[in-house]
Amino acid sequence: MKINFCGAAGSVTGSCHALKINGKLVLLDCGLYQGKDEKDYGNETFSFNPKDVDYILISHAHIDHIGRIPLLYKQGFKGKIYCTEATRDLARVMLIDSGHIQEQEVEWKNRKRQRQGLDPIEPLYTAKIAELSSYLISGYPYDSVIEIFDGLKIRFRDAGHLLGSAIIELFINENGNNIKLVYSGDLGNTNIPLLKDPALIEDTDYLLMETTYGNRDHEKIQSQVFGLVDIIKSTMKKGGNVIIPSFAVGRTQEVLYELNNYIEDKVLKDINVYVDSPLADEATKIFEDYRKYYDEDALKILQRGDDPLKFEGLKFTKSAEDSMKLNKITTGAVIISASGMCDAGRIRHHLKHNLWRRECSIVFVGYQAEGTLGRALIDGAKKVKLFGEEIAVNAKIINLPGLSGHADRSGLLRWLHGFKEKPKKVILIHGDNEERESFKDLIMSEGYNVFCPKLGDTFDTNLPFGESKVKNEIYKILDSYNNIEKENKEEILAKIKQVLDKCQ
Repeated sequence: MKINFCGAAGSVTGSCHALKINGKLVLLDCGLYQGKDEKDYGNETFSFNPKDVDYILISHAHIDHIGRIPLLYKQGFKGKIYCTEATRDLARVMLIDSGHIQEQEVEWKNRKRQRQGLDPIEPLYTAKIAELSSYLISGYPYDSVIEIFDGLKIRFRDAGHLLGSAIIELFINENGNNIKLVYSGDLGNTNIPLLKDPALIEDTDYLLMETTYGNRDHEKIQSQVFGLVDIIKSTMKKGGNVIIPSFAVGRTQEVLYELNNYIEDKVLKDINVYVDSPLADEATKIFEDYRKYYDEDALKILQRGDDPLKFEGLKFTKSAEDSMKLNKITTGAVIISASGMCDAGRIRHHLKHNLWRRECSIVFVGYQAEGTLGRALIDGAKKVKLFGEEIAVNAKIINLPGLSGHADRSGLLRWLHGFKEKPKKVILIHGDNEERESFKDLIMSEGYNVFCPKLGDTFDTNLPFGESKVKNEIYKILDSYNNIEKENKEEILAKIKQVLDKCQ
């Protein structure tokens, strides 16, 4: 088995890993690059021929894990896609919404290009192409063994990161050898609202593991919730609004769950909560369709006859006109809107109308990738550009990373310790270099064998420390002789043989 790292190798976004198994090409996720990653790597092309891809296994429905599936389809992929039931339903609405965003952004760019006398450009894909690609997706329940083809069976385990999110176990038989590979996907934070904690896996030969927060721990989630409640109270007292940029699928529902408790207990009074995202509205309905995946606390609330995602004062906007009306509200509103990193969508309008107001608060409740507007704000930007206009940042900017859906450093380590025996190799992905290297140092000190691939690297289970590293070691030897004239050929070959011997 060979793994080629086609995304999220030294970055958080753009997850995509290509497996070659018994002559079949299998992708683990196929996500969009976002923020700085998009500028660095681009989303337009693949390092493989989309027509050659036979199968895609999806870990969950976030765009940085599924967002390039329609482009793959557009360029010739017509294979099968496997995921959990809830991921299937969420992915469909997410991909269509992403297609709409691609079209809107290109329409805006083309108006500008037309004024400059430039030719128009095409969107990465359209909403229609996204819809067509979603028909290739099949959903399965957790914990059932699914045969993909002769030599590959898989099982989805609950990752606790998003409704339907999965750790994927791959059972591979190749050339008479049995190999097990586990792909963590994105691991959930413990004790997050609605969802169960990530399932522990007992054994694997090789582990592909995320490292989003590999260098730090979150504050306790309850203290972060108290912080959110205090921010809402103080902002309302000052006569402002609270704007929450939030991922429409997952984080929005978790924030609603937490607010439900405090509004129904009258801790928060006389406020209106607006969810300004048609996608969030659709996603919330899907959450209600899959209540069987809720954790014990959420199920107890349902058993009492209460809906944890509905409360007095909660309103979902339906149209663009409804959204624009929110910009006229100057006080008493909590506005939750997408996108979570502020790089597209309706949230940018709400920031334009509230960022400059000292009485308002902007609260971040999710990961902000480098190069995004959200990251610029939490890093202390004094002014930002929105719709071509420079806006002063006078509102209070608050970051509550404890509300993140990602496991922190301790959570990652706790999950890794769940394996009864250390994997032969832990391959660290889905983390910026600083976070990934920090986690690598930590687990290597505990005796784990670790590989941190770069984009384009290949790992071959027949080569214990990876094919790309073998090549690098050989190149280093050859380079060292460029400046030494008298070394003989036999000595060079002997040193190369020593490297190759390590791979037997």
